[in-house]
Amino acid sequence: MKKHILPILLANLFLLPASAEEATPEPDFSTQKVASGLYMLMGVNGFTGGNLGLSIGDDGVVLIDDSMPPFLDKMNKAIKDITKQPIDFLINTHVHGDHIGNNESLARNGTYIVAHENLREHLITKGIGSGENKKAAPKAILPVITFSQSMNFHLNGHKAHVFHVANAHTDGDAVIHFVDLNVIHTGDTMFNKMFPYIDINSGGSVEGFIAAQKKMLSLSDAQTKIIPGHGELASKADLVNSIAMLEDARDLVKALIDQGKSEEEVVKLNPLAKYHDKWNWRFITTERMTRQLYQGLAGKKVAQQKTEHSHGSGGHSH
Repeated sequence: MKKHILPILLANLFLLPASAEEATPEPDFSTQKVASGLYMLMGVNGFTGGNLGLSIGDDGVVLIDDSMPPFLDKMNKAIKDITKQPIDFLINTHVHGDHIGNNESLARNGTYIVAHENLREHLITKGIGSGENKKAAPKAILPVITFSQSMNFHLNGHKAHVFHVANAHTDGDAVIHFVDLNVIHTGDTMFNKMFPYIDINSGGSVEGFIAAQKKMLSLSDAQTKIIPGHGELASKADLVNSIAMLEDARDLVKALIDQGKSEEEVVKLNPLAKYHDKWNWRFITTERMTRQLYQGLAGKKVAQQKTEHSHGSGGHSH
């Protein structure tokens, strides 16, 4: 599985250097029908470019998230295998490059981009990329329709309620609830069966992440299908397990913070050891999960993580 996890590590930079792009294997997207007219497109093992949602019907096509530039052709092929219609609307669930990396390409083909207002503001004020690759965000990647709290799509015979969850994975997260289809697309407010990434530098928070999952849980029943940002199609039971892990992990780390332990002391004590076998993965390891909980709960600004790879175009810090 490790060879398939590499692409998610490619999200630290907004624009991928040519050499890294050439070295990145192109995955095939797998397609799973989730409900009538609604599909989940998943990269290799759900790690590459995040999970996409696709709503199709007589009224048009709505795409949720759009992967990274190296995978544009594969994404377009997967979509065209489902529908020949153009993409009318693109919903960005958050600012990270593995979820908005193909905004420019889609916008130039006439797609209207929809997102929370904080996502647009992030791109305008902070630009894209980091370090020597940092630059102003091209106009074409910007959302042209934004919302503050929620909005609804009434297309293809279904209601899609798009709502903001505050300071969760980032400060601009959108969750999409297909009400009558009983399907929720979480963006990166859920990593199914993996430690999540909480981007504190982009406005995410431990408590906000947990609150977002509890909000989604309140909309779920035993039949609900949940499209996570990464990982396989999930259920209410998976969401329950995720919340239980997060709350316990938070409490374990907070107890050590309250004892005056330093970050390094907490890491050495390894309070999340019991979760290692089931939740650890290459990007958010047990150690990194411990550190982001410590930094988030202690109110510290997170040091920029240095990874061996940079991650696709978008505004990311995976």
